[in-house]
Parts: sequence; structure tokens; C-alpha cells
Amino acid sequence: MDVSSELIHSLLPVFLVTSLHATTLMVGLIEGIGAATAMVVKVFSGVLSDYWRRRKPLAVFGYLLSAASKAVFALATSAGMVLAARVIDRTGKGIRGAPRDSLLADIAPREQRGAAFGLRQALDTTGAFVGPLLAVALMLLLANDFRGVFQVAVVPGFLAVALLWFGVREPERLAHAPVHSPIARAAVRHLGRRYWGVTAVGAAVNLARFSEAFLVLRAQGGGLPLASIPMVLVGMNAVYALAAYPAGKLSDRLNPVGLLALGIVLLLVADLILSWSDRAPWLWAGIGLWGLHLGMSEGLLARMVADVAPQPLRGTAFGIFNLVSGAALFAGSALMGLLWDHFGARPAFLAGALLSALALVATLARVRTHGHPSLSRET
Repeated sequence: MDVSSELIHSLLPVFLVTSLHATTLMVGLIEGIGAATAMVVKVFSGVLSDYWRRRKPLAVFGYLLSAASKAVFALATSAGMVLAARVIDRTGKGIRGAPRDSLLADIAPREQRGAAFGLRQALDTTGAFVGPLLAVALMLLLANDFRGVFQVAVVPGFLAVALLWFGVREPERLAHAPVHSPIARAAVRHLGRRYWGVTAVGAAVNLARFSEAFLVLRAQGGGLPLASIPMVLVGMNAVYALAAYPAGKLSDRLNPVGLLALGIVLLLVADLILSWSDRAPWLWAGIGLWGLHLGMSEGLLARMVADVAPQPLRGTAFGIFNLVSGAALFAGSALMGLLWDHFGARPAFLAGALLSALALVATLARVRTHGHPSLSRET
């Protein structure tokens, strides 16, 4: 599914600005609304997966909806149609997200949970740089025909649905869990203070880590040819994929909060570099550090949620975490677009560096660990 999505998303910001004449603010709003939609839907799908004690059916439906949305991008003649396609796509992502992460947490042994989430993130991201590579090849082959590339993206999307349907089995032990409504106040309170601390940190990090669409626009401003624009996400995701599994595996032995803090420092440095220049090698150094930040933080945050969430409420916990993170990502993307339109790229990235510094303070202040990197008892 990432191959399918990134075939489109690696070109979408430039398609919006050059072909549909959208403003940078509109790009930020579309990215932010799409991300926020996914996060809001994750709450409901996570709750339902806890209540039904089934993860896979919701995951299959979410992947199917995202696959079907790809054709809409190729037909889009306005920013409004792109927004509609993005919302459908991200609704599918939201439906599948919390059940998929909960399913992984249900399957993975606790002592290898960091490695499991790191491996999932690495494989996810492998698709995310294969997609832009294909986009580069197709843009060259099709003479910069955006819509032709978008049409090809439908194929890997439906292959992902088939792979999940036929290749993944859900563990039986969920069927024997006690029946209760996970949306009851007492159940939500049972998530505990450590869970809400991790959620606050996730919000701070996502506020600072606005959409990668702005990396693409920064590269375009630096004069990168249209056919080479997807290489921005190729480079970022290649570093991301290489870092995610080692970082996850390392978190099984070391304090995950320290690793997360290091990841936020990398984001801060990336913002400073990208504010300094849009020319190589500064551009590629910033993009590489951004990818390294993602590799050291995305799977780690998911692992931290899995550690602190009670098993019967795991879907709900992931859903709420992603809702809060999505609201923060929307705010960060909208702010980035607004600053970019009014003041330019440099002040926008400097604002990102400031938000990264605040996220670092929040990480060190809100999350406390004791002894082994496990943040909580297994429940």
C-alpha cells in the first residue's frame, strides 16, 4: 500500500501547485486535513476492534477503501477533488491503522516488541521509497504525465488488500477476552497516567514534524527537475527504512525515552539545515536527517503505546493516541503553510526547529521510566 500511496504522494504537492494552481497554504491544509481524518477515524476503528475482539476485518476494509481511492487522484481537476480523494484515502488509513497496530502488538512477544514495531516500520518505509522510485521512472517514461502515474498506483493498492486477506491470520486469544464496552469512562480512565504522558509527547512531536510535502516543495524551490522530485521521498524513506528496525531493536535493551529524545534532536537539526539552504548538499543533509528522525521515533512511539496500554484496551489506546497526534500534525502543517505563504520557507523551517525544541522538553518532562526500558507492566 505504501508503494501505491507514495506513487501519488511524492508528486502530489507539485501537481497541486503547478497543474491545479493551488497555494502553499492549500497544500498544507490538504495534507493536514488528510492526516487529521486518518487519526480521528482511528479512534472509532480502535474502539470497535476492542469491542468486537476482531482486528483483521477492519484492517481489510481500511486497505480496500484506500486502494479504491487511488483512481480519484487521476481524475482530479481541482484542489477540491484532490482533497476529497485524500480524505477517502486517509479514512481507509484511519480504519486500518489502530486494528493493524493492535494486531501486531497481540502477535509479537513482549521481549521483542520494539524489534517487531521497528521491522513493521522498516517494511512500511521500504514501500515508501520504492513508490517514489517508480514515480521517477514513470514520469520519465510518460513525459511528466502526472495522471498517468496516478493511474498505475491503483495496481499495488489492490495487491496489498489481497495479501492481507489471504496472508494474515488473527490470533484466537482475542475471542476469549471479556466482553465490555471500551468507551466506558472507567475503561478509558484505566489507560493510566503513563499512557497520557506518552500521548502528550506524541502530540508534541507531531506538531513539530509537519507534512513531508514541504520537503518536496523545498526541493522544487531549489531547482530540482520535476521528474526528479520523487527522489526527495526516496532519499528520506531509504534512511527511514534502514534506521527503523535497528532503532526498534535497540529500544528492547535501552531506555526508549532517551532514543526518542535523540530522534527529536535530529529533527531540530534537520529544520535548521533546511532553513539555511535549499541547495545540495544542504538539502539532502536535511532530508537524510529527517528520515533518520522518523526511523528513530515512529516505531518507537508505537512501541511505547503498546507497552503502557492494557491489552483489552489496546485498540482504543492506539486510536486515541493517533487522534491527538493527528490534530497536532494538522495544526503543524497548517501553520507551516501559512508561514511559508507569508514569510517564505526559511522562517517556516525555523518555526519547525523551535517546535522541535519544545517537543524535546516535553519528552524529557512528561515521560518517566524506571530500570529496564519497559514503560509499564504487561496487562
